[in-house]
Amino acid sequence: MDDIVDRARTAVTERVELPGMSLLEHLEELRRRIVRAAISLVAGFFVAYYFREKIFGVMQAPIVNALRKHHLDTQLVYNNPVDAFNLYIKLALVGGAIIASPFILYQVWMFISPGLYQKEKRYVVPFMSATVGLFLAGAYFGYHYVFAGALDFLLGYSSQFKPMVTIGEYTDLFMTVILGLGVTFELPILIFFLALFGIVSAKFLWKNFRYAILIIFIIAAIITPTPDVVTMCVFATPMLVLYLIGIGVAFMVHPTRRNRLKEAK
Repeated sequence: MDDIVDRARTAVTERVELPGMSLLEHLEELRRRIVRAAISLVAGFFVAYYFREKIFGVMQAPIVNALRKHHLDTQLVYNNPVDAFNLYIKLALVGGAIIASPFILYQVWMFISPGLYQKEKRYVVPFMSATVGLFLAGAYFGYHYVFAGALDFLLGYSSQFKPMVTIGEYTDLFMTVILGLGVTFELPILIFFLALFGIVSAKFLWKNFRYAILIIFIIAAIITPTPDVVTMCVFATPMLVLYLIGIGVAFMVHPTRRNRLKEAK
């Protein structure tokens, strides 16, 4: 009898922890979070624009090394007088978003946190660390292992021609690969939220693993800069590993398991 009473008290305490908010209060809170995120994005933009030359130097290093390796001219070109200006604006926007991402993610977490229990709110630090860390891991993997190898393959494959690489087309290719891999590495975070709110479960993800393989290889084929199967597999393999990690995450945070753990206590 005492055990039942303790469980009832715990349930009441946890429910008290969830503050009720009206629709207008939710909208006001959303507006506040969006404004703060926008301010951080603007601040990040100006910081990235100040370091635009250094950022572009890091970005063009793979193509310069690949061109030098094949004994080609390393000078990139542009076709339109505004291309260089547009390039720096694009770099500042993307760089600013990356710089401001921890603060933006914090605003996202603070918006959804009123709907979580007190014990679940402690996930804020692991959530932000994992989100930023996975994105940077994907970008690092793409920059050092995938993109450089792809450029070497493409330039070697067309060695009978003289390439004239424009800054605009190269920037688009670079961001497609690097940002694409950075975003795909966020797969466990997406699964975390879907499982946290009971939309998917570990059983569901494992049961549909074969469909996940198909979707992952389709995504890999889209963001792969080369048409060869080997590079596509290089893109797809880490995504498959992350999907399996996501199954474990879904098992840990799904509401059914969390309720069982609470009952066991």
